[in-house]
Amino acid sequence: MSRVFLLSTNTMTGPYPVYPLGMAVVASALTSRGHRVKQFDLLAEKGDSERLGNAIRAFKPDVVGLSLRNIDNVDSFTAEDAWTLTSVRALIEIIRKVTRAPVVLGGSAFSIMPEDILAYVGGDYGIVGEGGILFNALIAKIESGEPAQAISRNAETAGPGDMVFRPLWDRKLIKYYVKKSGVVGLHTKRGCPYNCIYCTYPAVEGTTYRCREPGSVIEDILQLQKDHHVESVFFTDSVFNDGEGNYLEIVEEMVRREIRIEWSAFFQPRGLHGKDLRLLKRSGLAAVETGTDAASDTTLQGLNKPFCFDDVVHFNDACVDEKTPCVHYVMFGGPGETERSLGEGLSNMTSLRDCVVLAFSGVRIYPGAALHGLSVEKGVVGEEDPLLKPVFYFSPDIDAARMNETLENAFRGRRDRIFPPSSFQSKLDIMYRFGHRGPPWQRLISFRQPLSRH
Repeated sequence: MSRVFLLSTNTMTGPYPVYPLGMAVVASALTSRGHRVKQFDLLAEKGDSERLGNAIRAFKPDVVGLSLRNIDNVDSFTAEDAWTLTSVRALIEIIRKVTRAPVVLGGSAFSIMPEDILAYVGGDYGIVGEGGILFNALIAKIESGEPAQAISRNAETAGPGDMVFRPLWDRKLIKYYVKKSGVVGLHTKRGCPYNCIYCTYPAVEGTTYRCREPGSVIEDILQLQKDHHVESVFFTDSVFNDGEGNYLEIVEEMVRREIRIEWSAFFQPRGLHGKDLRLLKRSGLAAVETGTDAASDTTLQGLNKPFCFDDVVHFNDACVDEKTPCVHYVMFGGPGETERSLGEGLSNMTSLRDCVVLAFSGVRIYPGAALHGLSVEKGVVGEEDPLLKPVFYFSPDIDAARMNETLENAFRGRRDRIFPPSSFQSKLDIMYRFGHRGPPWQRLISFRQPLSRH
């Protein structure tokens, strides 16, 4: 059996610090095969490279695994400064100085551009998709001296196998994240069946939902409460309110077993009615994060979203009626954006009452996503242009600088309208410094009396 040192490389804290759930699931998969695992989180260790080197020396690993969560922050204002791969390459240089163990890369960011990232940062191997089964198979080859492919990917990355692995929680790391944000991540399913033009989720997790048993999810929650005193969880599913209703089985089980915990999740803004939302509230729903993504029907169609803006308004109204804080993530300047659609979008924003809007300028282009093909067609990028450094799509039918100025003027002075996203981080840091725990959106919304509608 091998000694495996796992390193979460993420140091981003926006919109709040996120527990390295992927590393915890891989750690569980490895220990299930008898490997000894050490989990090290760079954010929790304050980016201390000396501490990292000392930890590796002390553990004496046979294999080192790096989890890459983000390539950048997808904010066109600050993405260059937030680019992570230079720091990952520097981490690998540190690792090489203290151990001869092979370095294996994985995580959602790595799975987006595996060949390019592996070549740039200088790892030995890489794993695309969910890592538990594939990492165990790779270690077996390393142990036996059998040749292994540089990058592991096969049908099992889209299969149900890894879903059996419950996270292996690390007490020290949970204590850090509970103190910093109060939130620990937990998944109820993997995969995404939608075809949004910009998105990498289907490539990373597969194109169909693979759901965990509700009882297994509940056991994770109970363990987090009993052993680690966690009071709030975030369900990390690509879309929590799936059309098949699997999410309702989870919350029904939470209500039946009288689980007392606050939770939040990422929702698609449609198909959630008052009755269902009341059930979610009974189970502990504290806030809703919503992939609205565009502000007009024109730009929603341009992103290939499966809903219209009226759906967004009805969804938001349902949240307001149940006094549930809701944040809408919206991108301006994407496919189909014009001066007219921008004006329409800003007008539509006024119909979203008692909620937060977090707005982005432009859409990050990733290889393999349909937006890449459109970007080549429109001459935004060349077919062979590298995309490791952040490149953003802006509609050729709108002036990006003037659009940004319009958005800044429209949102100025409103704490519930945030643009650009980087402008929110300092406010968020202050909120957590003064003791706020859990999703920040509750602090930004004051529910008013319902408007009369005749």
